[in-house]
Amino acid sequence: MATTSGLTREGGGGEDDRVMATAQKIVNSLNTSKNAREDMLLILSSFDNRLSNLSYVIKTGSESQSSILDSAEKIILRSDSGMSSNAEAFSWYDSAGEAGDYLDAVDKILDLLDNLSVGPDPEVLDRAETVLQVAMSRLEEEFGHILIRNTVPLDAERLYGSIRRVSLSFAANEGEIDEEFASFEEVESGSVCFHERGGSLGDDLCVDLINSEAVMYLKDIADRMIRAGYEKECVQVYSSVRRDALDDCLAILGVEKLSIEEVQRIDWKSLDEKMKKWVRAVKAGDRVLLRGERRLCDVIFSGSDSAREVCFNETAKGFLMQLLNFAEAVSIGRRSPEKLFRILDMYDALSGVFPDLEAMVTDEFVYSEAKGVLAGLGRAAKGTFVVFENAVKSETSRKPMLGGVIHPLTRYVMNYVKLLVDYSDTLNSLLENDEDELDGLQIDDSERLQLESLSPIARRLLALLSTLESNLEEKSTLYEDGAMRYIFRMNNILYMVQKVKDSELIKILGDQWVRNHRGQIRRYATAYLRAAWSKALSCLKDEGIGGGSNNASSKVALKERFKSFNACFEEIYRIQTGWKVPDPQLREELRISISENVLPAYRSFTGRFGSQIDSGRHAGKYVKYSPDDLENYLIDLFEGTPLVLHHLRRKNSS
Repeated sequence: MATTSGLTREGGGGEDDRVMATAQKIVNSLNTSKNAREDMLLILSSFDNRLSNLSYVIKTGSESQSSILDSAEKIILRSDSGMSSNAEAFSWYDSAGEAGDYLDAVDKILDLLDNLSVGPDPEVLDRAETVLQVAMSRLEEEFGHILIRNTVPLDAERLYGSIRRVSLSFAANEGEIDEEFASFEEVESGSVCFHERGGSLGDDLCVDLINSEAVMYLKDIADRMIRAGYEKECVQVYSSVRRDALDDCLAILGVEKLSIEEVQRIDWKSLDEKMKKWVRAVKAGDRVLLRGERRLCDVIFSGSDSAREVCFNETAKGFLMQLLNFAEAVSIGRRSPEKLFRILDMYDALSGVFPDLEAMVTDEFVYSEAKGVLAGLGRAAKGTFVVFENAVKSETSRKPMLGGVIHPLTRYVMNYVKLLVDYSDTLNSLLENDEDELDGLQIDDSERLQLESLSPIARRLLALLSTLESNLEEKSTLYEDGAMRYIFRMNNILYMVQKVKDSELIKILGDQWVRNHRGQIRRYATAYLRAAWSKALSCLKDEGIGGGSNNASSKVALKERFKSFNACFEEIYRIQTGWKVPDPQLREELRISISENVLPAYRSFTGRFGSQIDSGRHAGKYVKYSPDDLENYLIDLFEGTPLVLHHLRRKNSS
């Protein structure tokens, strides 16, 4: 870098040099006419003979400055002339020597203007300022060219690490259920729509936003422009180019510019995809883009704190506002249960980057907007959860499930709450100050005290599942057959228990919840036996038969008993082979329980009275089944395939 020469002469002590320099500054500061300056020089020289050579120094300094200006002007104007005939980027950028010469020339002009000697020629001063303007115009344009040419296109695939997928999907409705629910089924086929919580970015991920070799050129230009007083122009060019670059990055990440009205008109499937891309864009925006922009501004504008802050804020503002506007549109949109998880994803993503935003963004408006949108997403998540709770409570489908199988509402709710566990921390913070939901639970005071010690999400889930059970209890009354009501209840409660026991829900609801509901299933099993088999078992009682094998009335009564039992059993068999108990263990336990209650009674009854019928001519018409036959037929129960009466008879005859 060139330095101003001619301010002091070689030789002489340091003290003499300082005296001469001080005198120069005094004369220069007067900024008076030439005659006045000459008079001042005579006065100063009369005080100290060391100042007698001051006129010579000023003269030779002026000649030296003119020479410096000539050489710098030649380089700057020659390069500017070459630029005017070529619309392409400046050739000196591709040649370190030529670029270095140009920047050295700019430095000489800046040094010259900073250190003008006493009594400068106005023509020289005007020339220097004119040449500097030409240089700044060129550097401003080249600054933009370098930024544009060296912007590195974003490779979205590089940004994302492993995607955590949950085996849950929004599938087609199964059975009749209110449209409030888009049935949230387990994945059982090859066609899967996974709920993805978003990309996981590697901790060591580093992406160049601008080619690294160009950064120092940009810094060199920015330093000169700031020093020359062209900081505003430099900042404007940088912010404009990098704003456009970040807009392109958002487009690559799949985030579109949409108004609030446009967002609210999008169908759920499309909106879900856009929300997922938004989550990824927020994470990538923080970890890669904004941090990268912060580093670039810190390096390129290291010479000015104000330029560094203004550049980053102006560059990031458009990027952040586009993301925030979409999130705001989502937060004030229609609330429906299927949106909750994606809204929570958005809340978590924005909450996760908020400390970085707070540290990096000094624009109060943008920071305030981000804070408001985060709060809005939190309210939307809470409100959507309430919508889900109310939907479970008010779901009023009136068509009973064929075979007493698991109701779609049960599947939906249990898979829903199973997925909610992943958001426990977030929901606990959002629900912390909400009113408790214990009023809907049928619990005593001691249990209430115990529940009050649970986390907010645990209390809400307990209340929600209690609501589900009440709804299922109501739906069980749609079955005319009392025994089938208990099969339906067992199937659904067992499904709930399994979902809790085999997931992280067990940590929230606890082992006691599982034990209580297993006890409830056992009570339903007992009630089923009573409702389904009491009539058949009453046929096997001794009352009303009378005594003596030769008693005609006793034989008639026995025949009626056997006929009644056969009719009861065949009706049970015909109906209950069409009932479905999906869980193999529960199905087997029910069969065993039936066997333990029915077979001993039948074996005892046929053992005591069967011979009295066997002696008759049509004995086989009444004692149609042996105890082993019954045991074999019980295996067919609860398989979901109705077996009709004539099939049963063929099976017996064979």
